[in-house]
Amino acid sequence: MSLLLAPVVELYRYALQPVAPFTWFGLSLSTLDVVAAVRLCVALRQIREKLWRDHIQKTKTVHSEKEAVKLPEVEQRSFVRDAAAVLLVVYGGEAVTCPALAIPPSFMLSGVVPAFYTAIQAAVEKLPYVPTPAFQNEVPLAAIDGMTRAYLLCNLIPPMVTAHTSPAINSNPWTLLLTSLFTANAGFFFTNLFSFFQPYALTLTTPTEFLPYGWTTTDLWCAPLITGLYAFLTHAQPFWADAHNVALGWLGRADGVEKIAAVDPETARAVCAVVLAGLFTTRAVKNFGSAAVKPKTKVQ
Repeated sequence: MSLLLAPVVELYRYALQPVAPFTWFGLSLSTLDVVAAVRLCVALRQIREKLWRDHIQKTKTVHSEKEAVKLPEVEQRSFVRDAAAVLLVVYGGEAVTCPALAIPPSFMLSGVVPAFYTAIQAAVEKLPYVPTPAFQNEVPLAAIDGMTRAYLLCNLIPPMVTAHTSPAINSNPWTLLLTSLFTANAGFFFTNLFSFFQPYALTLTTPTEFLPYGWTTTDLWCAPLITGLYAFLTHAQPFWADAHNVALGWLGRADGVEKIAAVDPETARAVCAVVLAGLFTTRAVKNFGSAAVKPKTKVQ
């Protein structure tokens, strides 16, 4: 297993090394940071453009029996609004969980990463074109999404709990899973709640997570799943060490050993990245595969 995961481990080691030109100014931004920021900003632009096309099409086709249905007017896009949406996606979760944990959010300690995401957003907006999400580009990007999301769920979020000064928090598995769920998803929840990506004025609306079957969204439930898997493998808390021992005992693989050794953190992160890549690939195939785009047969 370790041999199969070795390429992923080495890829992480390479991608997490600080790169120029950021190192020239003493900044520790890595290749993975750049890839994650570009991927997020491009994806958000794709969402905005799709919602704009859908809204324009709706204004042309939606009519009632007597008169046209009045729809919100398209509002001129503002860079401040789009940059705020990006920062809300990135930091909205921290803004919720950090006060609950009585720790300062990262954007209050340093402005480097917020400025970095704002600059990437400005660069993406200047691009003349971004590709429409399709099977051909979303499936290959699933591996990148798996790596960037695994880094978030394995390296950035868990220390908020496991490194906490309070024993009641740093040893609590429920706190760890809840922190992962909210930190990873609250940003998109708020942007959907306030219609940040819609082409019209900010409006309160029901977030997709609260719509029927919204809880089945992969991004929503994969956060606590992957953080729990990483904690399970690395014994991040006493509960997960005991759970690991019990699970292997049920499988008959304890072999009389008093306690099972924890998996190396880099290997555990690679496992999580592979699992996430598989989940995101499945989602891409489901959303953009031939079955998803197959035209419906008209029934006479």
